[in-house]
Amino acid sequence: MIYLDYSATTPVSYDVLESYNKATRDYMGNANSIHALGVKSKVLLNSATKQICELFHIQEEELIYTSGATEANNMALKGIAMAYRGRGNHIIVSKLEHPSIYKICDFLEKQGFSISYVDNDQDGLVDFEDLKKKIKPETILVSICAVNSEVGVRQPLKTIRQIIKKENNNTIFHSDMTQAIGKIAVNLFDVDLASMSGHKIFGPKGIGFLYKSNKVHLVPLIHGSGKFNELRSGTPPLPLIVALSKALRIALTDLEKKEALVRKLNQKLVAIFSQYESICINQTKYSIPHILNISLLQVRPETFVHAMEENEVYISTNTACSSGDLSTAVMAMCQDKQRARSTIRISLSHVSTNEEISRFLNIFQLEYKKLVNLMEKSK
Repeated sequence: MIYLDYSATTPVSYDVLESYNKATRDYMGNANSIHALGVKSKVLLNSATKQICELFHIQEEELIYTSGATEANNMALKGIAMAYRGRGNHIIVSKLEHPSIYKICDFLEKQGFSISYVDNDQDGLVDFEDLKKKIKPETILVSICAVNSEVGVRQPLKTIRQIIKKENNNTIFHSDMTQAIGKIAVNLFDVDLASMSGHKIFGPKGIGFLYKSNKVHLVPLIHGSGKFNELRSGTPPLPLIVALSKALRIALTDLEKKEALVRKLNQKLVAIFSQYESICINQTKYSIPHILNISLLQVRPETFVHAMEENEVYISTNTACSSGDLSTAVMAMCQDKQRARSTIRISLSHVSTNEEISRFLNIFQLEYKKLVNLMEKSK
């Protein structure tokens, strides 16, 4: 098997799974309970939380565990909208966000909020001048992802924050960092709110977090009697939290070395794809190497994905959450519907090998040639 869909999800690493199993086996108490078993679990919970916060240099009360980035995005956007509605009703997002952000914006629009979509240039970067123009006195929130999930464009969050705060110091800045954390260096102080998912960094599914600066207030989406965090009541999922802490510690170790390895694999792929006239490479100088998006102009992307699957090679069309749809990111950058409809996403990891990429390219070339020939015969 050749797995090249790491941006959709990653397998749980052995060490992370061991941490999950140990917490499940040896810490059965509810961390909210006051008896000995509960206290034992609470100590482990606090230790895991402290470790995560030390990695990002944040305060423990600034970390809110969620089921993943989609919940964290909902908590951030809806929580801000409800908490600051008295200040304004205007929200700005980019045209290169994850589908979950757009679904939330659609909901908020129905609740009376005004949503603006900031332009980007051909390289996928947010248009700074357009952002300045769109920020108003009633703008309560700007949400721009750190790394786009389809084409891998990395946004300059520090610069964006400076623009936002200069135009309206009361505007809050959120970033979906799901495709950034564990792949590239990030600084949570560049934003007021940040979302992530554990299953993107070899952790288990069902756990993630929202970073929330102490300066920001949120209205909780979930109400209950839990004592651990008033913004998300309920019993803390201790094994998942322990596993997330372990996954983050592993992911952030030797980050530059891992990124350099991935970049070499990306360059190998680009060198081959560049030889095809009917393949467009949707990568800019701001794309991280872990995500390589290409457009197959002569082949249906779904057909090609299934053809590769028959060879036990796993890639995707765009994001797993919008598979088969027109790529909003490619459309935003290229303004070309044919190119946006025919995208393939190959997502790499530091565990990908040179041998795997060579095998992938051999299978790719055979299947692509076969499908192109079939398309020509059917004309």
